[in-house]
Amino acid sequence: MSATEDLRRYTPAVVEPADFDAFWRTTLAEATARPVLVDVRPHRTDLRLVDTWDVTFAGFAGDPVRAWYTRPAGVDAALPAVVEYAGYGRGRGLPHERLTWPVAGYAHLLMDNRGQSGLHGAGDTPDPHGSPGGPWPATWGILDPYDYHYRRLITDAVRAVDALRALPGVDPARVAAVGNSQGGGLALAVAGLRDDLAALLTTAPFLCDVQRGIELTDAAPYGEIARYLAVHRQVEEAVRHTLSYVDGVTFARRATAPAHFGIGLRDNVCPPGTGFAAYNQYGAANGREGTPARQLHTYPFNGHEGGEAWQVERQLRWLDALLVGGTEHAAR
Repeated sequence: MSATEDLRRYTPAVVEPADFDAFWRTTLAEATARPVLVDVRPHRTDLRLVDTWDVTFAGFAGDPVRAWYTRPAGVDAALPAVVEYAGYGRGRGLPHERLTWPVAGYAHLLMDNRGQSGLHGAGDTPDPHGSPGGPWPATWGILDPYDYHYRRLITDAVRAVDALRALPGVDPARVAAVGNSQGGGLALAVAGLRDDLAALLTTAPFLCDVQRGIELTDAAPYGEIARYLAVHRQVEEAVRHTLSYVDGVTFARRATAPAHFGIGLRDNVCPPGTGFAAYNQYGAANGREGTPARQLHTYPFNGHEGGEAWQVERQLRWLDALLVGGTEHAAR
């Protein structure tokens, strides 16, 4: 049996806290009690083919979260829409940095990552909630699930869907969550927490089978958690307990939207088995309703970069067939 065949059968028994659903239900109820849009203003980009707005929406605890809203210029119709989540240590950057989805004809919201600006990219959203933990975002507040940075960031990600739907020119029935690496993990979490998404597109998702991930690689972000535990040996049980509330496999089991995955089989940042763990159990908790349609593309000789432009082309054709009605090359 080949290694890839083994991966396609990999279904680890990821621990689910007994109060997992209640934890997230309460967390999201607190966030959604507030109006979602805080500020929306036109933003000049000097790009003639798209229009952009600088958006602020209410995320976790009502904190202001920044985002770019971009759509084809001069188009007033309600468009299919994509909410995109950025990778670890990146922010929303400048609006002309990510144009694939609006140029393809979608309304596009790019969410900023609270507190992560300056590691690999620029952003404008602070994380005002200090809590015990290590010096890296993956370890902020890691001793308690209620304090954990990813509780806040995942809540922001869910609220970004609400913000996108509240903006003009969006078809609320055709909204997809998209992301790579940490962004892929956030998109997967949103798919598990919302039953009204039209699609999920996730590549090399972070935070899947996370208990195993911190044992497999020294590369960040998993390696940052391991380095924290190398110093704070006495808190491993607490850390593992916290991580069980943000595991992408648990979210994947609850997802209902059609899904498109991409995984590089030489990925040492988000090891391929962790992504397969989510894919193989995607929709498994839906019982008699059946498993949602899903598709996976693997890249045997690629690492965390995966298929890059090849994967994006496949995503574009798959989502077009699903949300717009195109059929040519949809199965590629």
